[in-house]
Amino acid sequence: MLKPDMSLPIILCIDDDPQVLRAIVRDLKSKYREQYRIISTASVKEARESLTELKNKGETIAMFISDQRMPEMDGVSYLEYARKFYPEAKRVLLTAYSDTDAAIRAINKAQLDYYLVKPWDPPEEKLYPVLDELLDEWQHSYRPAFKGIKVAGYQYSQKSHTIKDFLAGNLIPYQWLDIQTSEEAQQLLQLNQLTAKELPLVFFEDGNWLSNPGIQELAKKVGLNPQVKHDVYDVVIIGAGPAGLAAGVYGASEGLKTLLIERRAPGGQAGTSSRIENYLGFPTGLSGAELTRRAITQATRLGTEFITPQSVSSIEQIDGYNKINLEDGSSVNTRSIIITTGVDYRTLDTKGLSNFTGAGVYYGAAMTEATACMGGDVYIVGGGNSAGQAAMYLSKFARKVIILIRKPDLTSTMSAYLIDQINDTPNIEVQGKSEVTEATGGDRLEQLVISNINTGESATVDAVALFIFIGAKPITDWISLNIIRDEKGFIETGNELKNYNDFRSIWKQSRDPYLLETSCPGIFAAGDVRAKAMNRVAAAVGEGSMAISFVHKYLAEVK
Repeated sequence: MLKPDMSLPIILCIDDDPQVLRAIVRDLKSKYREQYRIISTASVKEARESLTELKNKGETIAMFISDQRMPEMDGVSYLEYARKFYPEAKRVLLTAYSDTDAAIRAINKAQLDYYLVKPWDPPEEKLYPVLDELLDEWQHSYRPAFKGIKVAGYQYSQKSHTIKDFLAGNLIPYQWLDIQTSEEAQQLLQLNQLTAKELPLVFFEDGNWLSNPGIQELAKKVGLNPQVKHDVYDVVIIGAGPAGLAAGVYGASEGLKTLLIERRAPGGQAGTSSRIENYLGFPTGLSGAELTRRAITQATRLGTEFITPQSVSSIEQIDGYNKINLEDGSSVNTRSIIITTGVDYRTLDTKGLSNFTGAGVYYGAAMTEATACMGGDVYIVGGGNSAGQAAMYLSKFARKVIILIRKPDLTSTMSAYLIDQINDTPNIEVQGKSEVTEATGGDRLEQLVISNINTGESATVDAVALFIFIGAKPITDWISLNIIRDEKGFIETGNELKNYNDFRSIWKQSRDPYLLETSCPGIFAAGDVRAKAMNRVAAAVGEGSMAISFVHKYLAEVK
């Protein structure tokens, strides 16, 4: 199999005569090795088979140079076959003097660009001037291909959205190819003999692909979800939002065997923010993805281990140790736990919305689906900072962004700096006292019914997308231990636990719980999942780092 070794455009040579092949490769490398990869084969079969793999990888071929007389397939037929894969590549035929008539006929048949009569000595006169001109012409129209993962599917498909959201959330670059508008997507299906029934498809840099993969299968392929390395950890952090990442940084830096488990993608809700402008130390702001990337890099460098995507199904306390059971059936043993699972957006039960989840209706995910909103009207439900940041980002793509809120205005729910930015953006509109009462469409969202809360009047509007940023539902449904939660499901910690009648029947320690400790000794909570927490990135980071100090105190007790 042909194996290019550099990320440069390719000149591919085929000749079944080893001596001639060595000569053409020698001369090409002498002249073009700095600008092009020179790869070669004496087998037409190998050259044919490699084309699909090279195309799947996103490799670029600038020129084919093929001998005419070969036993498996003549050069003209091969160049005609290769044109289906790389129509823009230049095609050059190597011929003997007696084959020039066939070469001339091939100029029309295979759209041959040139034919060279063997031998081409000296190359400075008979080879390089010809190839220079052809390559210069090719370079004028050449645009470097995307090198990385490609996702092909229908834009308004929930399965496609799940894959895109997972890759984006885990900071894995990818290229989206809409099967209805992308020629490349259609070509990849045709060349790999695939059908629309197998969408969505994920093509990888190694030339392989997966059809409609599950998240675990996809995670394994892209190198996520490594195996647990230790029998027992000092601390396991459940949830990789700002609080969990901060705990990972401080835990590893202070010598603890630290493991971080994330059910979907690191960063939490903050990781999906297009711009965070009030975080200390970044005067020009930074995206949630960039903050997440920096935090993961820092935690990993210091020694924190990551498992993602992986969900925790339950926690057991056995003989002073905690056993964390994972949804794949495996388990992790640890001396202490920090729960930083954060919160999720509440879903709307509005008529019709569930029919279009992932197909025009999205919970968060503004950055993932923004480009699909180009030129259309986008609606946002929610008046918090996440909604405001999404509106600012979407305004770069959409014709108009309409924020729907039940209150009269944004002043009581959104930071002043965001309100000022929204007021200064001409294609963002805020509609107070409004709510969505119905969603309609075919295979995707097409229209919304918007009602005025005070008057009851309603209007039907066209919408390419609806992004929902409402409320904060703690991710605590999986907890089955005697961990006390408030009426909304948030985890209670510290002295607040004393307000619950069943606290003393659960808590058997002679001391009071530490500030961030739950009703189960050695299990802590930090960030938005904790009752009465301040919903700010800086606060979550502070609590995550503070939790490690309490872990140290707890571990000193149980030695």
